[in-house]
Amino acid sequence: MSTQPTEAISSNAYRLLWAGFTAILAAGVGFAIRGGILDNWAGEYGFTNSQLGAIGGAGFTGFCFGIIIGGVIVDKIGYGWLVVAAFVFHVASAIVTFMPTPDMAQGTVYAFLFWGTFLFAIANGTLEAVANPLVATLFPTKRTHYLNILHASWPAGLVLGSAMGWVLDDRVGMHWKFQLALFLVPTVIYGLMFFGQKFPKSEASESGLSLGEMLREVGIFGGAVACFFLALFFAGVLGPIFPDAQTGNYVGYAIGGVLLIAVGILTNFSLGSWLIFVLFITHALVGAVELGTDGWIQNITGNILSSEQGKWLFVYTSTIMFLLRFCADFIEKKLGLSPVGILLVCSILACVGLNLASGITTFAGALVALGVYAVGKTFFWPTMLAVIGDRFPRTGAVAMSIMGGIGMMSAGLIGSAGLGYAKDRYAGETLKVADVQVYEEYKADSSSQFLFFGEVTGLDGQKFEEIKKIDPADRTEAQDLVVESSITGDRKTLVADSFIPGTMAIIYLLLFFYFKSIGGYKTVHLAGTKAEEIDKNDEVIPAHES
Repeated sequence: MSTQPTEAISSNAYRLLWAGFTAILAAGVGFAIRGGILDNWAGEYGFTNSQLGAIGGAGFTGFCFGIIIGGVIVDKIGYGWLVVAAFVFHVASAIVTFMPTPDMAQGTVYAFLFWGTFLFAIANGTLEAVANPLVATLFPTKRTHYLNILHASWPAGLVLGSAMGWVLDDRVGMHWKFQLALFLVPTVIYGLMFFGQKFPKSEASESGLSLGEMLREVGIFGGAVACFFLALFFAGVLGPIFPDAQTGNYVGYAIGGVLLIAVGILTNFSLGSWLIFVLFITHALVGAVELGTDGWIQNITGNILSSEQGKWLFVYTSTIMFLLRFCADFIEKKLGLSPVGILLVCSILACVGLNLASGITTFAGALVALGVYAVGKTFFWPTMLAVIGDRFPRTGAVAMSIMGGIGMMSAGLIGSAGLGYAKDRYAGETLKVADVQVYEEYKADSSSQFLFFGEVTGLDGQKFEEIKKIDPADRTEAQDLVVESSITGDRKTLVADSFIPGTMAIIYLLLFFYFKSIGGYKTVHLAGTKAEEIDKNDEVIPAHES
């Protein structure tokens, strides 16, 4: 075996890396612009925070279908066809999202915005079903480093999208539809960069493993995590169809159960790896705290301080993420931290940062608090993907794609929707305690519900946006009370959010001790593949289980 590891296994590896970078950049631009126009939608159509959270959540749930289905079939149909499908979905998402008009009923507008966002997410998921396993295959000795570089495009897209939205919305006053159309520019670019390229095969595909063999280490336990989130999604989508919402829940869980049985049949009812099960659950927490919070943080900080400062802070945290994701190799190699060690440190920082952010009163204080949070969340997503790629080469693109899908589903169903619910709950409760009459005047027409938590009624989004347009010196006492209650609700929401990375820290600490007990964290390769020849210090296992 070679003692001098090579980084790339293909001559066009770096073009494919940057094509994937541009594809995820398009996703980040679209995501950031959507986050910036939430207030436009609230003011124009009167949506509540929970409704906005559900629309934003579709930007995550649709991702799951794209990445899981794409991950299952990518080794069979090839990367090129999935890129074409993603491009079509991106264009279709723009067409559907641009359909609402001022004279439409709120329910119709909601449907267009929800499904347009859902199609956008399918496109993003399909692209990650290509990019993640592709980069992991192209750079088998430095997966953590290059997957972090690949995903540096996400915060880069957030910075670009936020900056463009800021200028075009606040300064120029451009309509939100024209702002959102800007994500089509990097969409065209990634299509051209991928066009005509030759793609390598994953270790699992190179070894001739069947889909059932790739899924065996995922098994019943790992499949149960994915099917749980799919059940939640179908319950939410099908619920309004039935007279009784509970019937929709039963149908959703029935679909999840059927899918789990299908996984069992494909894997010959293998229970799967306990480590994959733990990683899947942990990545659900990653999706909720990283992407779910990203969808609301600009709105929350903008409410606590000012809208303009909220935009500055979002660009600031995204820039930190973008720069640090090019430093993963230095942290791993020079500082001696394993991928699990990196994740442990990051979860602690994220927990501390969110708690600090809940108490901000000045822009300077916000820079410190959100800077800590940004450093913490930087390495979560790509490093988790690297761990799956390093430790489970038999799963090919499948486990990596399923884990990405779980993270995105959690971001939409738990993170984004949950934070919207928390904002409604804490703001509504605070105002009701302070003044019942004012609460009755400014409460929303519809209530909010989240998982097993009870129904709550938050503030009316349209009325609240009208208050924010009034100069603070000209507001009535009641209007000031509404604003203060909303800010208190946002602070409590951030504290509640911090429990997620706190839980992750405990899990990563246990995993750190587990790897220490088995001789340390090592990359695993399949015997007989090109990757086996790369690094003598890595572990080699048979391609087919005995």
